[in-house]
Amino acid sequence: MKVLVTGGTGFVGPKVVHALRARGHDVRALVRRPDRAKALAAWGCELAEGDVTGADSLARAAEGCDAAVHLVAIIKGRPEEFERVMVRGTENLLAAAKGAGVGRFVLMSALGTSDRNRDLVPYFHAKWEMEQAVAASGLEHVTFRPSFVFGKDGGVLPMFIRQVRLSPLTPVVGTGEVRLQPIWVEDVAQFFAQAVDAPGVSNRLFEIGGPDAVTWNEFYDRVKKVLGVRRGTMHLPVGLVRASATVIERLPGAPITRDQLTMLAEGGDNVCDNAPALEAFAVDLVGLDEQIRRAA
Repeated sequence: MKVLVTGGTGFVGPKVVHALRARGHDVRALVRRPDRAKALAAWGCELAEGDVTGADSLARAAEGCDAAVHLVAIIKGRPEEFERVMVRGTENLLAAAKGAGVGRFVLMSALGTSDRNRDLVPYFHAKWEMEQAVAASGLEHVTFRPSFVFGKDGGVLPMFIRQVRLSPLTPVVGTGEVRLQPIWVEDVAQFFAQAVDAPGVSNRLFEIGGPDAVTWNEFYDRVKKVLGVRRGTMHLPVGLVRASATVIERLPGAPITRDQLTMLAEGGDNVCDNAPALEAFAVDLVGLDEQIRRAA
């Protein structure tokens, strides 16, 4: 089976590509800069230069592929950028996939995406529109909504660990009582790699998280325990953090944006029922303490 992967050079993408190759699939990765995809090439991937905003490059990339895994997203930008990259990009890829006769389309969405939250921030709106486009495409599809994705070499977990190690007091936004259910990045990759040809999963949406659902207060306590450090906790008012984010979000690699703060403060608990996904796929989830140990 040949699988087209978009977003293969991001945080999650290389793990998905690696998992697909480990299962014996041929992979064609859509990349804007082939010189930044040397690891993928070393794993035997075919590189297709292009962009989800370019219909011609997508048509060439999709030709001859049996399945497509769509991981491309942005986390900050103007509303029109979310529309161009995420919504229109998904529509472009769906059109290319249909034209090439792709058999299954696997989408990366996000936990918290819902009809209730779709107008909360541009990110949720874009994810919701992506899901709707995939569902209406007529293609056989699988959609995943992962919770916070943790890993050693990317994502937000290394930043949280640095906070606990280096800050005299651990900063927690708001009351810290909102819950999260972090999932290890390689576990996410296993779900995606299996989804391209797993039986009985067509046209279904799965929410996926790790085995541990904790409040932010409990999460930071777990980090402190694993690291063996003693730190007090300082709860920061959401309004104060929002004011700081107004300035910070303009910087490259900003730790938080106003939209992300809105998602944390108003999006509700970021938890799910893993049972349907674990019944459909064979993934042995990594627990939270082990996730922290691996990233420490």
